[in-house]
Amino acid sequence: MSGRVFFDTNVLVYGYDDDNPTKQQIARDLLRRAIRTGQGVLSTQVLGEFFVTVTRKTRQLRSAEETEDIIATLGILPTVEIDLPLVRRAIETHRRYEIAYWDSSIIAAAERGDCSKVLSEDMNHGQKYHEVKVENPFLR
Repeated sequence: MSGRVFFDTNVLVYGYDDDNPTKQQIARDLLRRAIRTGQGVLSTQVLGEFFVTVTRKTRQLRSAEETEDIIATLGILPTVEIDLPLVRRAIETHRRYEIAYWDSSIIAAAERGDCSKVLSEDMNHGQKYHEVKVENPFLR
């Protein structure tokens, strides 16, 4: 595994959440560094979840048009596509570690993206799944 870092949806969302300025700054710094160094990785699942979360009507953080532009910018990062082999690896990970399928899909995408780390607030900080370690960037 390389020094590449996979971004979970929640970290991306905080980058655009004006109600959480501390987490917003941390997330933005991480994203800027990832874009600058080319070490950040996303997945189509994460980008879809990001769009749904930041444009939801109950707590809209950004408009659909603005979010589409953000996703276009984030698209310069390598993006893992979810396909059948990845779904099968996610199921294997789900069964082995007894974690939610969506989390196991993040782990499988991180593996495919050659990432050594997943940045996530929602997963178990410090836990290693296969060769991928989870880090909560907001615990600093």
